[in-house]
Amino acid sequence: MNNLISISKAAKLKGVRISTLRRWESEGKIKPIRTLNGHRLYSIKDLLNIENNSNLTIAYSRVSSTIQKEDLIRQQQVLELYCSAKAWQFQLISDIGSGLNYHKKGLQQLIKLINLREIERLVITDKDRLLRFGSELIFNFCQSIK
Repeated sequence: MNNLISISKAAKLKGVRISTLRRWESEGKIKPIRTLNGHRLYSIKDLLNIENNSNLTIAYSRVSSTIQKEDLIRQQQVLELYCSAKAWQFQLISDIGSGLNYHKKGLQQLIKLINLREIERLVITDKDRLLRFGSELIFNFCQSIK
């Protein structure tokens, strides 16, 4: 029983969040042992053998208004071709809205994925497509959670 650890220690060991361990459990990647009180205990051996599959690439595109819809489509095509050529598993996130607006749905989704450590890389056509001002903040955020 001394090779079993709590969910918080397991998360620290793997360098992931507790929610990631719970997701892995629901996906069948790992099966914790449940105590009589319902607490999860993880085998260190099982944890060391499980892979952290956060190798998703996010391809992000944005234009300022619907008038630029053709440019958005062009950006998406460029990003899709680039990611496909690299044989990366990727998800395309697009926004239509000002580069000064931090509340765009796609940008919020991107920030959430970065925070949850769900992605390996971010691909954009130009740093201004991410945000007009402040894209360096997102880049630094990405670097700090690695």
